Amino acid sequence: MRIGIAFDLKAGPTSAATDPIPNAADGADRRLPDDFQEEFDSPATIEAVSNALRSLGHDVVLLGDGRELILKVLQQPPDLVFNFAEGHGVGRSREARVPAVLEMLGIPYTGSDPLTLAATLDKDCAKRLVTSAGVHVPRGVVIAPNDNASEACRRADLRFPVIVKPAWEGSSKGIRGTSLVDRQPNLAGVVRDLGLDHRQPVLIEEFIDGDELTVGVLGNDPPRILGVMRVLPVETGQPFVYSLEVKRDYERQVRYECPARLSATSMEAVRKAALMVYHVLGCRDVARIDFRMRGDTPCFLEVNPLPGLHPVSSDLVIMAQLCGWSHAQLIHTILQAAVQRHGLS
Repeated sequence: MRIGIAFDLKAGPTSAATDPIPNAADGADRRLPDDFQEEFDSPATIEAVSNALRSLGHDVVLLGDGRELILKVLQQPPDLVFNFAEGHGVGRSREARVPAVLEMLGIPYTGSDPLTLAATLDKDCAKRLVTSAGVHVPRGVVIAPNDNASEACRRADLRFPVIVKPAWEGSSKGIRGTSLVDRQPNLAGVVRDLGLDHRQPVLIEEFIDGDELTVGVLGNDPPRILGVMRVLPVETGQPFVYSLEVKRDYERQVRYECPARLSATSMEAVRKAALMVYHVLGCRDVARIDFRMRGDTPCFLEVNPLPGLHPVSSDLVIMAQLCGWSHAQLIHTILQAAVQRHGLS
């Protein structure tokens, strides 16, 4: 089979001194945040995925994203596209662009469809859908960066501490150590800076100071749990935020536990909630779903239907390795789920 790979490649290190934000909302000479490419992939990821597919005997062509992808698939359509393209720019539908193009051209692909990818990138939209299925979510409110954040928290009955996030991002973009706000006077500045850096609405959520869990789900009809992994801070004694700084320094700052050492009641509740989230949001083939525990109750944070696939450092890959899976086995399983779903040989 001829398989195309859709991806966004990191352009390399960026500097706030060299990368201005076009048409910055406040009119100031603002610079791009250093995480604006955080979701994009390194050459190591693209090479590892390509090698895993070639090991199965497939021909692999690199498609990239955007105009390059469109021109290549029009010139010689692949039999299937292995998709982990995140989309450029700002917008809650950017992850849906590649699947939308492929569906229009009748080209099969791995992973979720455009509706799911758009709904899940918008954290508030995903939470509303998940709530409709009876899964618990943190209380929260979405505001524009120039809105009165304290008044919005009051109307939403949010109490401090709260955590502040971009509304339409993944890969912990915009989630820093400063995102945990424990006092009202500090809130407005955090909200304003986050909104200006990421040029989108801001989600303010209650902070749940419980176990941080991530769940890998694979396949369709029925999907299955790959693993439930707990993310534990090395240094304890203060509220833990799985922030961008922590993820970039994960080998020193956290340890991963899979299977998570939870009570039988908690484990059953997490597994049930993860499968419900996967179902109600229409995920396909693969997803990674994040929760915080409040007692024995899992509270849904977000789902990533395009989880990172770096062969060493991505959470889903770390989880798979702790479950005894190789990176290649994970890629093979995702591909096979899509092949079966599309009815391909």
